Amino acid sequence: MNKLSDKVKLVLATHNQHKLFELHQILAEELNNFDPDAVVSAAGLGAPEPKEDGVTFEQNALLKAHALTDATGLPAIADDSGICVDVLGGAPGIFSARWAGRHGDDAANLDLLLGQLADVPDKYRGAAFVSAAALVLPDGTEVVRMGKVSGQLLHERHGEGGFGYDPIFRPDGYEVTTAQMSPEQKNQISHRGISFRALAKDIAPLL
Repeated sequence: MNKLSDKVKLVLATHNQHKLFELHQILAEELNNFDPDAVVSAAGLGAPEPKEDGVTFEQNALLKAHALTDATGLPAIADDSGICVDVLGGAPGIFSARWAGRHGDDAANLDLLLGQLADVPDKYRGAAFVSAAALVLPDGTEVVRMGKVSGQLLHERHGEGGFGYDPIFRPDGYEVTTAQMSPEQKNQISHRGISFRALAKDIAPLL
């Protein structure tokens, strides 16, 4: 594992730089004098990703945070999130990142979901993004905050921003998908933004 900088106070359990960028933006908005060098990703430390074998978002988030705390000796935060589609009984859910069979293949995951919903009318295309954000301290303390945003799945992609299922998800009350929003606008209403902002007050004393 790479050597920790003295500035590092907190580690985010992800190898996804989109998530680290989102967290930095949220903490900069929520905390005074936030130093982005104080929060790094597991990828930046060369830490391995643990197997996600929980059956809920909360379990997977805690599993990842505990593994990173054990590896680094530092407080760690992790999230597990996904899209829950009404007509699919809440699926893909915790399997959202590997819905097409290979973890992190956003294009394949999105194509598969679009195919599965091809004949589903608009009134039945309700869905929600759900996120569990967990903080684990070296003494074993656990905190989990939840976030959820409801909306509708479109029939084709719209927008170039975001990642994952963002190009087909239109939040309730909006005329655009989350992929058509600016990062700042998306963070204000996104499931991950909600859960991480709720966790910010727990993170503040550590920074």
